[in-house]
Amino acid sequence: MDESRTLRGTELRYALTNYLLQNGRCSITTLIEGLTEQGFVIVGDPPKSVSDALRWEMARGRVCRVGRGTYRPFEVPRSTEYRIHHRVLELRTRACRIRSEAGTSDVPPAEHATSDGSG
Repeated sequence: MDESRTLRGTELRYALTNYLLQNGRCSITTLIEGLTEQGFVIVGDPPKSVSDALRWEMARGRVCRVGRGTYRPFEVPRSTEYRIHHRVLELRTRACRIRSEAGTSDVPPAEHATSDGSG
């Protein structure tokens, strides 16, 4: 498996938080599908890995659980949102570059605009 596509730890938490910031309220299934569509792979048991990662983000006040298996973004300072967004863009760009070098690029390159459209 290509390690550039594998999400775990901080990278998984940031990718999930970024997805919630961009898309709002989502179920665990939607989060897994969304990250998979972006070309990422979640190691282990994906629902458990996602749930554990979101529990960590809840403890930091960045994510809020609104129901069983459903989460939404909560309060994320601008500087933290910026750092998370750019780290995820870097991950997506690296994964896309490696896939295109291998001739398997099926995911469009990352958009470089911020979630608020300020570029």
